[in-house]
Amino acid sequence: MRKIVVLTMVSLDGVMQAPGGPEEDTSGGFQYGGWTVPYSVESLGNIINEELSVPFDMLLGRKTYGIFALYWPRQTGTIADPFNKAKKYVVSDKTVELAWKESILISGDVVAKIKALKEEEGPMLQVWGSGKLIQTLLKNDLVDELRLRIFPVTLGTGKRLFAEGTVPAAFELIDSQALPSGVILANYKRSGEIKTGSFA
Repeated sequence: MRKIVVLTMVSLDGVMQAPGGPEEDTSGGFQYGGWTVPYSVESLGNIINEELSVPFDMLLGRKTYGIFALYWPRQTGTIADPFNKAKKYVVSDKTVELAWKESILISGDVVAKIKALKEEEGPMLQVWGSGKLIQTLLKNDLVDELRLRIFPVTLGTGKRLFAEGTVPAAFELIDSQALPSGVILANYKRSGEIKTGSFA
């Protein structure tokens, strides 16, 4: 069985919209695109490179796929090479031009198809960006691991990682570290049901 691993950059108040640049995603009038850039340091790049050094396929939403497909096929290097080599599963209810090598469309009953994909033999499925897709995965309890990069900023507005409809779920911290820039890396795996109690 394959794991779905969500790798995402998130602000202290849970926003994940447009971390990489001003024009990345301005929907909803979002004005703070590129909020991670001042904290992009060599240590974070080394961690990302390490995560890309293992076999993986990609599970992407339509918008993120469009952004990636315009950029990464023209690049080479420690991020571009594994991205270009990986199989890309693109989740969309609209027609998508699959110009990027190794791209496969998932449409129709996407939840059933993603569940079937998880049951196959193969490497982990990494989710990058893809805010709408992540909401679908969280609502249907399909996320096996969360690898959060928590940045020391609050944005007050924007698309949030955990939106309405996220199912109650417990996660176990499996690794964490704080970088000199103030970025906290926290990796969690899905861990059963939520337990409740009382201090009384």
